[in-house]
Amino acid sequence: MSDKATEIANLLGPTAKALGLDLLGVEYLPAPGGATLRLYIDVPLDEQPERIINVDDCERVSREVSAQLDVEDPISGNYTLEVSSPGVDRPLFTLEQFQRHLGESAKVVLKLPQDGRRRLQGEIAAVDLEQATVAFSVDGKPFVAAFDNIDKARIVPDWAALGLAPTKPTGPAPKQAGQAKKKPSNQSAAGKPRAE
Repeated sequence: MSDKATEIANLLGPTAKALGLDLLGVEYLPAPGGATLRLYIDVPLDEQPERIINVDDCERVSREVSAQLDVEDPISGNYTLEVSSPGVDRPLFTLEQFQRHLGESAKVVLKLPQDGRRRLQGEIAAVDLEQATVAFSVDGKPFVAAFDNIDKARIVPDWAALGLAPTKPTGPAPKQAGQAKKKPSNQSAAGKPRAE
């Protein structure tokens, strides 16, 4: 998270907690004409999977933090507030969140290039809380990134495990309506009639 996002997360975290929810993290995306402030919320771990985040939760948090942001005013200029569930491709904001998803695949963007790359996708292999590093297995090789060099990270959903993987069609493809088979012509192009 950026410094601004961290500042806003620290400001709004207690508000989400008071509503019985966890603020997982914040994305602050400045842009000409107005920034986007996106909050990711979820139900506390001890209430999962019995309870899941819903639209009402997002609306409650949106109302409360809007009022708080109006008073505290941490963002100068126009911005759009979005409150979202983490989704199946959940973003990861803390070392603890990386640790919770050990063994899962993640897409990562680094702030500064490391070993000639800024983007990687691999399995989260280990998290060292003392050294503040995350180890990935990328193409079967270890890749250790300092947590403060991780700009963005998202879980890559296992669509097959979720039962949402596309199935491969079996047999020949269905014919489109009005599609007739062309008969091959043994006539050379020079011998075929031409429109003049």
